[in-house]
Amino acid sequence: MNKTTQSVESAAAGGAFHIEDVYPLIDGGRFPVKRIVGERVEVWADIYRDGHDVVSAALIWRRERDREWRREPMTHHSNDRWGGSFVPDQPGRHVYAIEAWTDEFATWRRGFELKQKAGADLTLDAIEGAGMLTKAQSGGQAAAAVILRQCEDFLQTGEAAPLLTDELKDAMAESQLQPDLTRSQLFPLMVDRPRARNGAWYEMIPRSQGKTPGQHGTFRDSIARLPDIAAMGFDVVYLTPIHPIGTTNRKGRNNAVTAAAGDPGSPYAIGSSEGGHDAVHPDLGTLQDFRDFVAACRQLDMEVALDFAVQCSPDHPWLKAHPKWFSRRPDGSMRYAENPPKKYEDIVNPDFSSVDAGSLWNALRDVVLFWIEQGVKIFRVDNPHTKPFRFWEWLIHDVQLRHPEIIFLAEAFTRPKLMKGLAKLGFTQSYTYFTWRTQKWELEQYLNELTAYPEHDFYRPNFFVNTPDILPYHLQSGEPWMFKSRIALAATLSSSYGIYNGFELLEHEPIPGREEYLDSEKYEIKVRDWDRPGNIKSYIGGLNRARRENVALQQTANLRFLPVDDGNIIGFVKESVGRTNSVVAAIALSRDVHEFWLALGDVQVGMPDDRRQVAALENLMTGERHPVEWGGIRLRIDPVRDPAMLFRCLA
Repeated sequence: MNKTTQSVESAAAGGAFHIEDVYPLIDGGRFPVKRIVGERVEVWADIYRDGHDVVSAALIWRRERDREWRREPMTHHSNDRWGGSFVPDQPGRHVYAIEAWTDEFATWRRGFELKQKAGADLTLDAIEGAGMLTKAQSGGQAAAAVILRQCEDFLQTGEAAPLLTDELKDAMAESQLQPDLTRSQLFPLMVDRPRARNGAWYEMIPRSQGKTPGQHGTFRDSIARLPDIAAMGFDVVYLTPIHPIGTTNRKGRNNAVTAAAGDPGSPYAIGSSEGGHDAVHPDLGTLQDFRDFVAACRQLDMEVALDFAVQCSPDHPWLKAHPKWFSRRPDGSMRYAENPPKKYEDIVNPDFSSVDAGSLWNALRDVVLFWIEQGVKIFRVDNPHTKPFRFWEWLIHDVQLRHPEIIFLAEAFTRPKLMKGLAKLGFTQSYTYFTWRTQKWELEQYLNELTAYPEHDFYRPNFFVNTPDILPYHLQSGEPWMFKSRIALAATLSSSYGIYNGFELLEHEPIPGREEYLDSEKYEIKVRDWDRPGNIKSYIGGLNRARRENVALQQTANLRFLPVDDGNIIGFVKESVGRTNSVVAAIALSRDVHEFWLALGDVQVGMPDDRRQVAALENLMTGERHPVEWGGIRLRIDPVRDPAMLFRCLA
């Protein structure tokens, strides 16, 4: 006998409905779709069954930890395509599903009315309809009252009219049994707070925020810098690791293998006799000083993001307390971190395949929970692609079930599919290749990829223009127009973007032939004049002010590139989720003066039931208005003055 053959009993017990081609869906429901709290989640599906009976469908949803389902009706559009929506009112992990069933009373009523038009004898049909009313039992009190009243009217008069009212139809839809109810699989949904999609990030190394050369900066020094950062309009202050730094194999200036006396070492060589991942470097201050820093950020309407680097110096307390968490070479020596051809003798990586891996996982999770207790709600994760994916999926899920407001940013400059894989398994935001996309065609191609389906449902880009590790070649000339062009691109193309401190001062001195800073503060303490001449702080502040005042710039997915008759001008339009705001941008990619025609074509603005052509553009920086004539507008950009033009669309 063929054991794979389905039995008659199991086949007959199967669901009557096919629920297919569900949207949105990531890898068949393996990974969660991402949305923002308070915004409508639209769901579509093909729903059908055999025969001609009337079909009904509903969208059900709940938080993952809840038991009670909430439901919204789905509407049939055409060709068995159904749509519905709901609005999650709390952040956190959710699930949703689709239910379909036969509306037996609606099917009876439709058949009755067709026979009525044909002049058929309807005596038995009316009795059948009334019999359905006696079986209804699952609705609310109001529906039950309607059913009882209409049934009594029929029994008293013998007329079918009481059975054909819309009021009864709705009451029966709520109350009748659904013997062939079919439910789809459960689909995961992550609902985040708005900061998950939108924010301007400012990265800084706390020990370099002081004012005295050669003196280690403190959290108090960092607090003193916050008003300046807030004045530039940043939302998130991101700190590189703040923990004690090991002394064994400490790196010297410019990543020298041997440190000189007084060299502070790399903040990524985490751990010493003074503590590990749950301690602060004593030269920065105390844990209370860090809490004060978090509170000072909050008072200025900013948040703190903390670097979470899963690596240790050879002096980290874990190496003595948990030796099984680390691997050794055949000669018994420590296995240091490597990324050929680079070696990191000051760092060792935990061994996720150790016999005690479970306790390692819990310890790392507890590190995150510890810093959440100190007020941190955002974690930038260093090189997550070098650790097991199953670990990150578990950790993020576990943490967000406890604290649904937590945001994780994946710092993974690696192969595109790995970067997308990390986003799928739970990382809230992701670093990108924007840092190296400089040509018009590259930018358009890359953004079209990120804003297409399904990427826009799971991959939230964060466009960093530079990092402590990356000084892109195009910034190494130090030309102000290029710095302005790059930050304008990042701040308008992506709803989340970031800079590493010093960008506002046009710092650009590289190690010759490499995309790295000379005299990097990863290996030394720097003191800067944050107001030195030539800075572009006011320019950055203007961009961030435009972002805050125009919700179209607070999302990435609704982006459309515009035709521009200049290969070094990129033009695009962005529209807000609620369609209340639209912004047009034109940004120069080369230094020469550009005069060009920006075609708006069929661009429309406004609510779905009142879409209109763009009549004028209002400059976001100057307030000047320009009428749109012949489907576009002629513009002139002098990049030396300002490489970007931003406009609000007016109908």
